Amino acid sequence: MNQGDGPAIRWTGGLARYPVVVRSVAAVFAGVLLFGSFPPRPWWFLAPAGIALLTLVVRSGPRLRAGFGYGFLAGLGFFLPLLPWTGIYVGPLPWLALSTACAVYLGLFGVLGRILGRLPGWPLWLALAWTAAEWGRSSFPFGGFPWGRLAFGQADGWFLPLAAYGGAPLVSFVVALSGTCGAAVVLGVLRRAGSRRAAVSTVPGAAGRAGGSTAPGSAEEATADSHAGSTSEGAAARGGRVATAAAAATCVLLAAAGFGLGATLPGPLEGDRTITVAAIQGSVPRLGLDFNAQRRAVLDNHVRRTEQLADEVASGLFPAPDVVVWPENSSDIDPLRNSDASALISAAARRISAPILVGAVLVNGDGTTTNSVMVWTAESGPGDRHDKKIVQPFGEYLPMRGFFRLFSDYADRAGYFVPGHGDGTIRAAGTEIGVATCYEVAFDRAFRDSLHSGAQLLAVPTNNATFGNSEMTYQQLAMSRVRAVEHGRSLVVAATSGVSALIAADGTVRQESALFTPEALVAEVPLRDSHTPATVLGPWPELVAVFVTAAGVVLSIVRRRTARGPAETPTAPVSG
Repeated sequence: MNQGDGPAIRWTGGLARYPVVVRSVAAVFAGVLLFGSFPPRPWWFLAPAGIALLTLVVRSGPRLRAGFGYGFLAGLGFFLPLLPWTGIYVGPLPWLALSTACAVYLGLFGVLGRILGRLPGWPLWLALAWTAAEWGRSSFPFGGFPWGRLAFGQADGWFLPLAAYGGAPLVSFVVALSGTCGAAVVLGVLRRAGSRRAAVSTVPGAAGRAGGSTAPGSAEEATADSHAGSTSEGAAARGGRVATAAAAATCVLLAAAGFGLGATLPGPLEGDRTITVAAIQGSVPRLGLDFNAQRRAVLDNHVRRTEQLADEVASGLFPAPDVVVWPENSSDIDPLRNSDASALISAAARRISAPILVGAVLVNGDGTTTNSVMVWTAESGPGDRHDKKIVQPFGEYLPMRGFFRLFSDYADRAGYFVPGHGDGTIRAAGTEIGVATCYEVAFDRAFRDSLHSGAQLLAVPTNNATFGNSEMTYQQLAMSRVRAVEHGRSLVVAATSGVSALIAADGTVRQESALFTPEALVAEVPLRDSHTPATVLGPWPELVAVFVTAAGVVLSIVRRRTARGPAETPTAPVSG
């Protein structure tokens, strides 16, 4: 705890008879505020407020375990309402287990908040700690789970342009810093209020005016004590006012920076050249885990909607596309093994007179499967392909399958997908297209190799039919908007059941489909070869935040032990 925080915290703690209960409720509410900042709600500004409230709570607890507990409660308040789509068709156990695992990382942030909150400039240290905790959750275990990073709730907010300069980690850091500085401002205001109350209580004769008695000389003694401590207390008060003003100024500057940098993003049609892209949403016969029981119907839907688009192009309703993007799982029938599926796709490519990016499940010789996106032309059939590299644990594959089978019969329904290789780039219509399939878009590394390999356009084929009518598709769409800004590229989202979208490089959604409706989105989109600072820097900003956080923990521990040393040194007895 920083010197000078005590009166404010004791004052706020004195507001309730049961401070632990109040802090626990406040922690849960902080998590709910974070949840409220995520799509489909446009309330991005709730995220700094949630961080501010959580910061006040974790810094007020007396022990490290209290910091963990309050952070964990905030995590439950955040992830439980954010992730119910993970258990829509498999029961509540996966949802509860995943939410609990994610909440542990907010508990670790609470511990870091208690440790780093003792350092000068603690709002900066805590924002770095939040970034480090998000890195940990995005990396461990089983490859991590980045869903729910602060950046992914900012697609409609002022801080989104910062993604072009440091990616999602920078956006999360700035949102967290806004919150921790906001907490510092609140503490400064409460500290001044507490100091004024203390000053009033020590005014000579105040107790007597209140009806109490004073011993002779007590007023003179209080006055003498006041003069003796006036110098140190005045310096501390001035330092506190400066710190509060600096925190308030930081909040304003961060908001202004995010808002102002929006002018530096490329315009929706600004680029080196343009191509016309179509995204096909064929929809599915039914939702749920068995949506692909009618795999032929899913393929037929996408063929039918593509052929309808060809008719609309012929009638002049739409321009002729240079490339067509189908969703993930648009052909769960392996077209490399099934001649009927191959013939249908080739016929659709012939009708639309453009290559089609087909999302297909390919069966390998060893019985495993690959989630792939292939370029398919009427003349030569399959061409370049991207095999999904970041496969989803507990969905596309099940780690420790024998162990988890003991807890749920759904364990046997998890897939046997294996990760692919390559740089994530495929070539169609003379254009290098970077592909991140569904779950991959949540990971910072998904597009990095493809951008360095020359990707001029980004595509996110996705299948959300397994998550029903939930908020998942809107959360994922926000991730795609962040990625478009991060890398300065137009981005195409093609979803089986929605939401499909065409996104500009500044994160704006140019076109968007409705849920569960066959649709075709067609637009001329710009291509770019230049790289944003975020693309050039890659993972380094986030890794630096992790290393600096670790150094801060060491520094805080050393400072605390050093401060304790003189007080704990035994004094030799005085003889005689």
